[in-house]
Amino acid sequence: MPRPISVFVCSACGGETPKWQGQCPACGEWNSLEQRAARRPAPGKSGSGTGGAGPTGAAPVPLAAQENLALERLASGQGELDRVLGGGIVPGSVTLLGGDPGIGKSTLLLQVAAHVAADRGVVYASGEESVSQVALRARRLGVAASTLEVLAETDLQAILAQAAARRAALLVVDSIQTVQLPTVAASAGAVSQLRECTAELVRFAKTTATAVILIGHVTKEGAIAGPRVLEHLVDTVLYFESEAGSRFRIVRATKNRFGAVNELGFFAMTEGGLKEVRNPSAIFLARAPEPAAGSIVTVMREGGRPLLIELQALVDRMRFGAPRRIAQGLDANRLAMLLAVLSRHAGLSLQEHDVFVNAVGGVEIDETAWDLPVVIALASSLADRAVPGSLVSFGEIGLTGEVRPVAYGEERLREAQKQGFRVAVVPRENAPRTSRVRPGQPSEGIEVIAVSRVSEALEAALSRSSPGSAPQIAPARARS
Repeated sequence: MPRPISVFVCSACGGETPKWQGQCPACGEWNSLEQRAARRPAPGKSGSGTGGAGPTGAAPVPLAAQENLALERLASGQGELDRVLGGGIVPGSVTLLGGDPGIGKSTLLLQVAAHVAADRGVVYASGEESVSQVALRARRLGVAASTLEVLAETDLQAILAQAAARRAALLVVDSIQTVQLPTVAASAGAVSQLRECTAELVRFAKTTATAVILIGHVTKEGAIAGPRVLEHLVDTVLYFESEAGSRFRIVRATKNRFGAVNELGFFAMTEGGLKEVRNPSAIFLARAPEPAAGSIVTVMREGGRPLLIELQALVDRMRFGAPRRIAQGLDANRLAMLLAVLSRHAGLSLQEHDVFVNAVGGVEIDETAWDLPVVIALASSLADRAVPGSLVSFGEIGLTGEVRPVAYGEERLREAQKQGFRVAVVPRENAPRTSRVRPGQPSEGIEVIAVSRVSEALEAALSRSSPGSAPQIAPARARS
């Protein structure tokens, strides 16, 4: 009998090497190599067709034959989650859901599993709780789980056997770090176990058309624990996000093969579990009764819908040391660039001031449409002049001081008008043309102030502002 070939796999990064050595050559970790039997191709399975053998394996299928194939998605019972997934749960897909401990991952998936179980077969495999503990949580949430089957098991082969025997339409694994394969010589949660278990679940989902949802632990940095190969293997990656102390939760899609990326779903944690938020703009518009200096509303485009978000800026005279530039929910490097543009092209120098900016609600803004409103908020805070509560703004600012247009300008204006805003300071290219205005377009009911330079935007916004209690500072104008 030939001696089986073995390889050594790093438990930290998953890299392979043919011989043991003290340090992993891929990641540099010490004493992390574990011996495993290498997979050898089965006799006669070579795809090259050498030795007179014909090609083996699955035959290629014309793509045109699949055009009329009807694909019925599973409704999760949560409209916000269906939006993030692209319209529902796709049969045969594998979804990875990550988030901080206690943020509501198990709660959400228990509600989804109970809803799907009313019409289809569902297996909820829990490796962290017993069946009685899951039943206690379902009773506390008021979830009707009479037809939901719960399995307290960490052996992945046993979980897949039960799901196959029941022809489950949905399989929930809570969590991927707790399950293991007996054929892998590593403890649960190790890199090799995570990779092999996820690959086995993907094969099971594709061959049986069973939708699989995995819960993944995250590191202290907020990324899903384990190698990034997990995110490459699955079809959809969702992240649960929340601001500390807030009852609102945000589900963000960072990868989705069946829908839009960066789509957001909004939920509120209540005693009865997670409830979807129908009007997410209300989360970020809980403003003070009276307009305050340094506060302004902007319209962001997250996924497939616009969102109104309040931005706050605070400019304070520096007490000692170097001036501080702190941004919450925004890019701090871009904030430093905007301060340089203000100094060079608007005559507004903040070199002797500490600057703080914040996106209310704990949302992370990745696009550049927040440039113009943040600049207006900084000038408002410095002059202690409050921007009117009915004013909204969006736009990108270039290094030469020009105000550049952003995508989906009409949808942003339409959303602002729907929420009751009456004045909008926007880039000139985003303003609707008078010759093309028709009834129902966003220009109706909202005054659009088109600007092309940052100095024009500051003058237009601050001319409508009301003075605060502190000494007033004249609106900044461009240097001559």
